[in-house]
Amino acid sequence: MSRVALVTGGTRGIGEAICVALKDAGCTVVATYAGNDEAAQKFSSENDIPIYKFDVGDYDVCQAEVAKIEAEVGPVDILINNAGITRDGTMHKMNFEQWNAVIQTNLTSCFNMCHGVLNGMRDRGFGRIVNIGSVNGQAGQYGQVNYAAAKSGIHGFTKALAQEGAARGITVNAIAPGYIATEMVRAVPENVLEKIVQRIPVGRLGEASEIARGVVFLTSDDAGFITGSTLSINGGQHMY
Repeated sequence: MSRVALVTGGTRGIGEAICVALKDAGCTVVATYAGNDEAAQKFSSENDIPIYKFDVGDYDVCQAEVAKIEAEVGPVDILINNAGITRDGTMHKMNFEQWNAVIQTNLTSCFNMCHGVLNGMRDRGFGRIVNIGSVNGQAGQYGQVNYAAAKSGIHGFTKALAQEGAARGITVNAIAPGYIATEMVRAVPENVLEKIVQRIPVGRLGEASEIARGVVFLTSDDAGFITGSTLSINGGQHMY
């Protein structure tokens, strides 16, 4: 029986690539999304992956939806916390709503979703959790105090939860992507994008499939001795 993998923000960009790769690896995949119904339906029909629409920043909603998913699909063995948004702006111009929206969606969602699946993983003695951070959570980025804080928080969250889950067969790791050729990044003005690429030693943007391959490895049986780690996939842009 295949393991059930739940991917938040799974219908577009990096999330879509992760879903497809996990399905190709033999998992039963479920994707969540927040707002773009047309894109989500297209993703679901093309990949034969069920979708669930809800706000991962809302604790009560997450608990109810995880219970629904487990009742309809099966116990969640693999959780990928990928959902994320940006509300960029320099600190002196940023309002609380911009700050809070990013913290809730990008960071609080990790608590909400992990809280929904963790006890089941503990009972079964197996779990794989991968949290998607960012190079900007490691190095910071001008105009992204909210995003950088949330993604940096993910890395600390990962290390702490990894220590709690290890004895129960649950690994918790993070992946920190660099600049990936998603729809959002491709929308950046060409002159700005050129400057970004110039700062990447390998000389190109990453591909969503390259992040997905990292997820497949970290969720596999082969990665059972890896926990509390952050895998940086950024073309050498930031090393530490």
